[in-house]
Amino acid sequence: MTDKASEVPGGGEDSSERKGMFTSGIVSRKDGRDIALFLSGQKHAGENMEEVLRRRAAELKVPIQMADAVSRNAPKEFQVILANCLAHARRKFVDVVGSFPEECRYVLETLAKVYRNDEATQAMAPEERLRFHQEHSGPLVDELKCWMEKQIEERQVEPNSGLGEAIRYALARWEKLTRFLEVPGAPLDNNVVERALKKCILHRKNSLFYKTRRGAWVGDTLMSLIYTCELAGGNPFHYLTELQRHARELAANPAEWMPWNYRETLARLGAGSAAPPPPQAQGA
Repeated sequence: MTDKASEVPGGGEDSSERKGMFTSGIVSRKDGRDIALFLSGQKHAGENMEEVLRRRAAELKVPIQMADAVSRNAPKEFQVILANCLAHARRKFVDVVGSFPEECRYVLETLAKVYRNDEATQAMAPEERLRFHQEHSGPLVDELKCWMEKQIEERQVEPNSGLGEAIRYALARWEKLTRFLEVPGAPLDNNVVERALKKCILHRKNSLFYKTRRGAWVGDTLMSLIYTCELAGGNPFHYLTELQRHARELAANPAEWMPWNYRETLARLGAGSAAPPPPQAQGA
C-alpha cells in the first residue's frame, strides 16, 4: 500500500484551519492486483489513510505502507509497517552529482545494483524475493551505510554541504529505506504512486480545478475507476460505458463489476466482452 499527497499550499495542522487543497494518491497492491484511490480535500495523506484503514477488515495482516518521508503521510490511529522511498533518497544524490561526482557515482552505482536485483525478483514470491535481496542486496546496502557513516564520522564531507545533507537524510531514515531487506513484499520506492498522482494532477489542471467538494469527490471517483482500469490492463472508456449500460446489475452485485473481472461478467450475461478501440482511434 503506497500513498502520497499533492498539495495546493495553505493552512495549518488542524484540517478545519487549512485553506489549501490536498490530493492524496493511494495504490493498494495485493496478489498481483493494483487498486488506485484518489482523495481530494483538506486532509493530509495520513488522515486519508486512516479513513481507508478504518474500513479494512480487522483480521487482515498489518499492511506495509510505502510513502515518502513526510511525517504527515503516516496514519496515527492504525498500525502499519512504514517504509520510505529509496528513490527519494537516491534523488538527493542525483541533485548534487555535479559538485561531488566521485562520491555520488559510488552511491548511484550501488543503488543501481540493488534495483537490478529487484528486477530479477519480479516473478518471485514475497518470501523468496526477501531471501534473494538479503543475499544479494544486503551486502551492498551494508557497505553503503558504512561508507556514509564514515563520511560523517571522519569529517570527510561537510555536514551542511549538498552531499552531507543527502547522506544525513539517508542515514536518518535507513531502517525505513531498507524495509525490503526485512519484510516480505516491501517495495523499494513509491514510484507507482508518483505516476498515479501525475494522472490526477493533470485531470485537476484540465478541469480548471474543482469548484466544490462535491466536484472534487466526483472527479476523484472517476479518476480512481479510470486509473485502476488502466492498471488492470483494461480500456477505461469501454469499462465506464459498460458500467452505465448495466447500472442495475452493478448496483445488485458491485463485486462482479471490478475493472479486472467485468469482462467475465459481460460474457456470462451474453453481452460480449470485446472492448472497442480508444475514443481517439475511432473514425469520425
